[in-house]
Amino acid sequence: MKTYFDHEKLQVYQAAVQFYSWCEPLLERVPKSLSVHDQLERARTSIVLNIAEGNGKFTSSDRCRFFDTSRGSSLESAACLDLLPIKKLVNNVDLDAAKTQLKSVVSMLVGLIRANAPDRLHEEPVAYRVKGED
Repeated sequence: MKTYFDHEKLQVYQAAVQFYSWCEPLLERVPKSLSVHDQLERARTSIVLNIAEGNGKFTSSDRCRFFDTSRGSSLESAACLDLLPIKKLVNNVDLDAAKTQLKSVVSMLVGLIRANAPDRLHEEPVAYRVKGED
């Protein structure tokens, strides 16, 4: 596919579009009456749009603000996905695949934020324990 804009070259943008696409058949199965349907729809859209808009900003602080919003929407999407197995709308294999995609998006966004604001305060990396991985 031909590239028209700079944000289309970003791996994080491409990964976000892949996640958006992955969600499409899932959202077709989720009843629109469930609030998680609308939340996931808005969050997955926000990831993609904020990466594109942030990449087009001229100042580091503006770029970081949009990348932060995209990161937050990625985490919101992950939380939405956590609710779907309860309703038996997604299996654990698909959930794992989707969350792996989102983890990659979040990691790349953190990298972009650090690259654009090296003087910004950051949390030290923490080794999170995952249930079943002790």
